Amino acid sequence: MRNGWSCQVPARRAMERDDEAVAGWVKEVWPCAEGSRRPVAPGSSSRTKPASP
Repeated sequence: MRNGWSCQVPARRAMERDDEAVAGWVKEVWPCAEGSRRPVAPGSSSRTKPASP
């Protein structure tokens, strides 16, 4: 990579990891979190001046 940096990836998984809890979170919590994002609507990139009609 540029600047001599490398991707940091853990050598192994944490012993404390609970795969069942992770699977439950992905199934129940993630869809709610994913759906709560603001809708994308056309407009101005300026926060102070509204988009022109």
